[in-house]
Amino acid sequence: MAEPKIYVGTGKKHASFDSIKVSICLSDIPKERIKEGKNGKKYVNLEVSGKKEVDQYGNSHYVAVNTFKPQEQEQQQAATETQPIANDTSDLPF
Repeated sequence: MAEPKIYVGTGKKHASFDSIKVSICLSDIPKERIKEGKNGKKYVNLEVSGKKEVDQYGNSHYVAVNTFKPQEQEQQQAATETQPIANDTSDLPF
């Protein structure tokens, strides 16, 4: 089951350029979503998506924490790959 979205900011598409300016509230990011990289720096996986309608402040996009968990798929795949294959030929009739 998918986790609910954790909204942490909004953004506006620039009228003259092909860019989106976003504002992120760092206080809204759950501590368990902040990961430390091999280089010692801290990272958060975010997704920026377009809103269905521009809001009253002109925001056309939202920023949310990426809550996708690939580990569940990897664990299921690893479980099926590690099941032993029957190579015991002692009970074969020929």
